[in-house]
Amino acid sequence: MKTNLEQINKDLRRKSPLEIILWAVSVANNPVVTTNFRPYEAAILHAVAKVKRDINVIWCDTGYNTPQTYKHAESVINQLGLNVHLYVPKQTTAHRDIVLGVPHIDDPNHKLFTDQVKLEPFKRAMTEHQPDVWFTNLRKGQTAFRDSIDIVSQGADGILKVSPFYYWTDEALDKYLIDNNLPNEFKYFDPTKQLENRECGLHA
Repeated sequence: MKTNLEQINKDLRRKSPLEIILWAVSVANNPVVTTNFRPYEAAILHAVAKVKRDINVIWCDTGYNTPQTYKHAESVINQLGLNVHLYVPKQTTAHRDIVLGVPHIDDPNHKLFTDQVKLEPFKRAMTEHQPDVWFTNLRKGQTAFRDSIDIVSQGADGILKVSPFYYWTDEALDKYLIDNNLPNEFKYFDPTKQLENRECGLHA
């Protein structure tokens, strides 16, 4: 599959997100979709669930989401009837706030913080689910790394990462959400990134 990625992406650029998802599901044995319920996540969750109703939805909750994000997550989960598998850090937020806090990105402890609240729960989720296709809502223009991939990419672990909305703009996604009566929420905070154009380690 890896040697055919260039041709696969060339073919998929002419397809709609729904067609991309249909293709990915057809080659998958165990697909998953990950979410953090950041802005525009309802689009990928709606599109994937439309093709595969029972798909495993992995939500790695850092414990530092805004109240608005948690309310938004509950709304989307209930509206779409999502099969959510929740993964949280092994240490509670309250405990970590005492012993570590939320280190600034320049603080040496920030790497430890990121490992604890995001990378470890994510690795645990992937180990338990063993997916061969991973749906994400990565889009071109978000970060330098994301500009370097495409609709379909493949990591060293062999998992196919599929981003059906990769070439879509915010404006196009706004219309998708309106057309499908889906909510959106912009009051979102990722303590591991702190800056919008910074990667947290899951994708880079």
